[in-house]
Amino acid sequence: METVIGIIAIVLFVLFLIWFVQTSNRLIILDENVELSWRNIDVLLKQRYDMIPNLVETCKGYAGHESEIWNNFAEARNMGSSSLASGNMAGVAKAESILAGMMPKINAVMERYPELKAIKEFSALRTQVVTIENQIADRREYFNASATSYNKVIRLFPTSIVATVKGNKKKDLFIVEGIERENVKIQF
Repeated sequence: METVIGIIAIVLFVLFLIWFVQTSNRLIILDENVELSWRNIDVLLKQRYDMIPNLVETCKGYAGHESEIWNNFAEARNMGSSSLASGNMAGVAKAESILAGMMPKINAVMERYPELKAIKEFSALRTQVVTIENQIADRREYFNASATSYNKVIRLFPTSIVATVKGNKKKDLFIVEGIERENVKIQF
């Protein structure tokens, strides 16, 4: 009788161990998907943050007296860039909110200077910025879907037991407040 109980205990322990390892591996895969999707956003944001000074400098030559807007735009870019470098997603989201809110102001300024449209470099920059904006929106959607899936799994029982033991924490979503609910349109 003791032998049967011992065998059942060993079998249950082995089954528990197999379940624990499989669940742990699943959490690792989901966590890596979230990290990969953030790295994809990171690359695009760096590209855009690198383009913004060129765009600002090009526009300043024609609309230099609008310096407050350009300075605010540059400050938001710097905030986003430094937050991105330090891995501060909340700081990046805040900078992105500021940049998104500034786009209508910048578009209005640029509409007042039609000679900007004739500059080849400016047109190329504008096209690149629009392309990157669209890619960032797509990647942000994928990141948020990955983070949401991860967050759901770590809260579900019995997976939550493994998540707690391993120290898995909820992932923040990349939410841009304000104007992001509208299409970003850069018109010159």
